[in-house]
Amino acid sequence: MHKPSLNRKNISCSDPKPIKIVQFGEGNFLRAFVGYAINELNKFTDFNAGIAVVQPINKGLIPILNEQDGLYTLFMRGFKNGKAVNEVELIDTIVKSINPYSDFNNFLELARTETLEFVISNTTEAGISFIPSDTQDMIPPSAFPAKLTLFLLERYNWFKADVSKGLSIIPCELINYNADTLKAVILKYVDLWNLEGNFKNWIDKACTFHNTLVDRIVPGFPKDNIEYYNKQLNYSDKLIVNAETFFLWVIEGGESLKGKLPFSKTDLDVKIVPDMQPFRTRKVRILNGAHTVMVPLSILYGNTTVKQTMDVDFTSNFVKQTVFDEIINTLEMDKDELKSFANATFERFQNPYIVHNLSSIALNMVSKFKVRVLPSLLSYFDKCGKIPTRLTFAFACLIWFYKGEYNGLSTPVNDNEYVTQKLSLIWQSNNYGKVAQEVLANELFWGQDLTKIEGLKDAITLALETIDGYGIEKGFESYSKSY
Repeated sequence: MHKPSLNRKNISCSDPKPIKIVQFGEGNFLRAFVGYAINELNKFTDFNAGIAVVQPINKGLIPILNEQDGLYTLFMRGFKNGKAVNEVELIDTIVKSINPYSDFNNFLELARTETLEFVISNTTEAGISFIPSDTQDMIPPSAFPAKLTLFLLERYNWFKADVSKGLSIIPCELINYNADTLKAVILKYVDLWNLEGNFKNWIDKACTFHNTLVDRIVPGFPKDNIEYYNKQLNYSDKLIVNAETFFLWVIEGGESLKGKLPFSKTDLDVKIVPDMQPFRTRKVRILNGAHTVMVPLSILYGNTTVKQTMDVDFTSNFVKQTVFDEIINTLEMDKDELKSFANATFERFQNPYIVHNLSSIALNMVSKFKVRVLPSLLSYFDKCGKIPTRLTFAFACLIWFYKGEYNGLSTPVNDNEYVTQKLSLIWQSNNYGKVAQEVLANELFWGQDLTKIEGLKDAITLALETIDGYGIEKGFESYSKSY
């Protein structure tokens, strides 16, 4: 049976809402995250906001978005409080879609929109960059911050420097201090292009920049099982997007921003707080830390996916007890809140609708361990005066992982040339004490000499010996009797 194409006429969708948000980026994440969040605000409050999407690079989804009048279907699948959830939402927040590479004037005209209040972006981690070769007369400049500088300049000129026409700028790129970084790059373009001093003052006084933390797994268009999704729709949608049910958005801001974005009237987990760093630390140490602890140990054990890790008693208990007994103890936030976040994290790991291969997380494991796990290990030692049992055993698994093989099978090592060559060289001795000494002493790996941590070298040595002698599960059982 032929299904009608998805557009506002064919499904009798309501008239487009006034443009309140300009969004740089039209990819899967923003549509499943910001588009969904604004959809919820419109549904449960009088927010009444439409989104104008700007394609940040030359090629993108604008033609299809225009074909579908900005409409698309979001499928959310996962677990909530132990129960399987399958939700479907038609998202109608996008009311205009612009490619500045083919229609730069239309892009600048957006800046003159009377109802505009927010700029939101996700142009990838590399998107917030300063490209000195970008000039003011390029149509358009290549860097996202350069485009945004011209956009803000157009608004400044059109409204004759009216301070009330400033914008709240909320980047979602996955770098720490994303808004601070974006503002700094914009001001570099103001200087590079010798734009008038009052414009710089207007950016400072009229516009607000809000650092953020975003957290939702969005696999995107479900091409492998698209028929499953199509069967649930009575229209044809080329922009179906698939996401987990978990949603967290932490935005730095005060009472003014809370008034502008009334998320407190919805069920969404959006936290507008004076300082988002504790939440970032929570995510890095618990969610990312658990991933990094899990990967070498679970691969050596014989698992291949995150869900399989959580389905096997030994690996599941190891990861959970590492978080609850060792990582949470090192964090300063409310312990009940940390435990609640950890439980939600483990539900996410068990999501049967998302296949997360351990090998795909195994990229640059040394630098990940340094940022995500080592601070917990060192904090535990400082706080408790002893070596943490599981974090240290996980560290030994990481070191063995870089040997490149275990039980006759190769391990999916994927790191830069210095790390892989150095660890390969260290492993040539096959002397566990020497391996532990040389790995821990390498300050280029860890930013410090870890042999100075009392007892750590001996603990790693013993863990490597028990892994060799007994395997992962029995090796840990033997090791844990000593630590």
